[in-house]
Amino acid sequence: MTPSAADTARERPVVAVLGTGTMGSGMARSLLGAGLDVRAWNRTHARAVPLADDGATVAETAEEAVRGADVVLTMLNDGSSVAAALDAAAGGLHAGQVLLQSTTVGPDATADLARRTAELGPVYLDAPVSGTKQPAEQGALTVFVAGPTAVREKVEPVLDAIGRRTVWVDETPGAASRLKLVVNTWVITMVNNIAECLNLAEALDVDPWTFLDAMKGGPLDTAYLQGKSAALLSGDLAPSFALSTALKDTRLILDAARATGVRLDLVEASAARFARAEAAGHGGEDMIATYYAGRAPGATAG
Repeated sequence: MTPSAADTARERPVVAVLGTGTMGSGMARSLLGAGLDVRAWNRTHARAVPLADDGATVAETAEEAVRGADVVLTMLNDGSSVAAALDAAAGGLHAGQVLLQSTTVGPDATADLARRTAELGPVYLDAPVSGTKQPAEQGALTVFVAGPTAVREKVEPVLDAIGRRTVWVDETPGAASRLKLVVNTWVITMVNNIAECLNLAEALDVDPWTFLDAMKGGPLDTAYLQGKSAALLSGDLAPSFALSTALKDTRLILDAARATGVRLDLVEASAARFARAEAAGHGGEDMIATYYAGRAPGATAG
């Protein structure tokens, strides 16, 4: 049976994307590539304008972007920026909408945002993502979702467009954000481990490419090790995950750990390295620039 226009409309929700930075713009393009109607808004309007060439409607205000949308996707910097965006969009938010909150904000901010969203009307889904710039642009993120499964059918076209895989964690918002912190702990300690290996290779006069070749194909090799090392050694520090953002997430992990009495020595050290690299001017570069927090004075990568 041929689907009616009404059926097609239900299958293709209108999506408002609030936040069109590196991740948000990539996710918006994945949504457009899947044939969804996208309204895009960014606090700095000029950063959203290029999405018009891909077919998005670029809104002047957050309220304009969300009015009439079925799903509102937030991909901003932190909890306070999400809260500010919700305040700006409040006049256009209403019951029947779903807020897919994908910014990494930590458990405490998630609880606050869920309460704020309930007051405004939409159903809140705690939905942080795992992945960086390229997966966002390719619709290949992993999305962790916690919230009422009653809205699952409504958001599935959105989740299918932005992600390779969706992990439904729990019915209660917060569970996905906690999982995201565990996942990011793995990423953060891994990237600093890579940086320290390259620092030590440099200090001991070991060719870093020889180190990478020695690891290649063995049980301890990873695509992440090879890819991040190659990017650093070739001088490509274009951010797929900016160092300042990694530092923000590291602090969220430490806050959550301290609240539960867990000691994370490696994450503490990672925070210190990220902070030194940021202070040296590398905050806007890819997080592998943590290498510069440990290299010998005057040395250069590779």
